[in-house]
Amino acid sequence: MSLRSVGSLLLVALTLAACGKSATEQASGDLLVRIGAAAPLTGPQAHLGKDNENGTRMAIDDANAKGVVIGGKKVHFELISEDDQADPKTATIVAQKLVDNNVSGVIGHLNSGTTIPAAKIYSDNGIPQISPSATAVAYTSQGFRTAFRVMANDAQQGHVLGVYAVKTLGAKRIAVIDDRTAYGQGLADEFIKAAKAAGAEIVAHEYTSDKSVDFTAVLTAVKSKQPDLLFYGGMDAQGGPMARQIKALALNVKLMMGDGGYTPEFLKLAGDAAEGAYASLPGVPLDKMPGGKDFAARFEARYQPIQLYAAYCYDAVNVMIAAMQKAGSTEPAKYLPALASISFDGITANIQFDAKGDLKGGAVTLYQVQQGKWQAMATVGAAQ
Repeated sequence: MSLRSVGSLLLVALTLAACGKSATEQASGDLLVRIGAAAPLTGPQAHLGKDNENGTRMAIDDANAKGVVIGGKKVHFELISEDDQADPKTATIVAQKLVDNNVSGVIGHLNSGTTIPAAKIYSDNGIPQISPSATAVAYTSQGFRTAFRVMANDAQQGHVLGVYAVKTLGAKRIAVIDDRTAYGQGLADEFIKAAKAAGAEIVAHEYTSDKSVDFTAVLTAVKSKQPDLLFYGGMDAQGGPMARQIKALALNVKLMMGDGGYTPEFLKLAGDAAEGAYASLPGVPLDKMPGGKDFAARFEARYQPIQLYAAYCYDAVNVMIAAMQKAGSTEPAKYLPALASISFDGITANIQFDAKGDLKGGAVTLYQVQQGKWQAMATVGAAQ
């Protein structure tokens, strides 16, 4: 082998060794720290995925502008964003890709169905993961010490929705449709449990998918049961067309959804059929959040109106950085204990995690479409 070949191989080896570190020192002396993000950036939920990506990017840009110092070194954060297409199988591929890119932490995934399988890969590699939007109970019930979330889970949200439907809206005969995803099914199951306990009868439970746009068959089956309220467990890409078809079939029900329906996109897709619909979102209304109005103004000036989870992504990044600062290290193994015990005043809430990684004391707000806009109706929970 020639000396040139030996030199080339040595250069490759040194490059690979450098890439194997989760943080690398730049020529400027700053420490380069990669933060991963995963969400659907293509497909029916791309508007939500881009919203998450933008919230994450804004937090990273703000941190870089401040000149964060960790362990005596100035840090430059770099966003590594991946498209999981809201698909569980793709999510595991994306998760491994982020691990291979030596990220120090991950913000994501957006959907429960992608977050749950990806969590094992991050756990196996010791990478802290903070989801800004996955609400399924199963995510943090897997026992992974690397898994956290910054909003209330479906047990909390489903309970509030079920009780509100019965006690406040007076629903007695309730029909349920869910999209069979980890999120939609999980939220529907929690809603059913709470609604039954509050005294309602579940007269129908039908199923669809997160790719469907024609709900005529399931809605016709629901109509025959004469419910006074229909709960849909799923996202806005299906909730909007479903609202239109409910109106077209003259199905006289109140439509209720979880956080997946509380978006500007639902209003756009449903048109005038959106009027009167209910949805929820973990947390207090953005304009009641500390710094919420300022965040919204800055975000909208830079990107577009907030779709759903941008503020939670912003907080997820900042609580991760706060844990690194507390630990004096960007190495996952060193800052993970600090993350588990953190108390951080974010935009959305004071963020503290319980033993499972769930947000302590999460609030849930109920909204209704009135004159074409989402209006807050009530907030339930500790974080008032």
